[in-house]
Amino acid sequence: MLKKQMRVGLCILLIGLLMVPGFVVAGDKININTASKDKLCELNGVDVVIADRIIERREKVGPFKSVEEIIEVKGIGDKTFLKIKEFVVVE
Repeated sequence: MLKKQMRVGLCILLIGLLMVPGFVVAGDKININTASKDKLCELNGVDVVIADRIIERREKVGPFKSVEEIIEVKGIGDKTFLKIKEFVVVE
């Protein structure tokens, strides 16, 4: 009985985590060249200000050629990049 309760509790916890803004599941990669502001804000460490800067950089310079180029955006340093690099792509 206890094992069943633990499994139910774990499932509820996982479902809750999936509903938290800023939590991107592996496999749900975000294309930083086409993503909307709302989609960019799903990335850990990216708020509306940084999302606006990503979009502004795309419009002024053109599409990102590599994921690493996102470090050029003010507000995205090495720590933030390490948090998001697994969840972003350029296509």
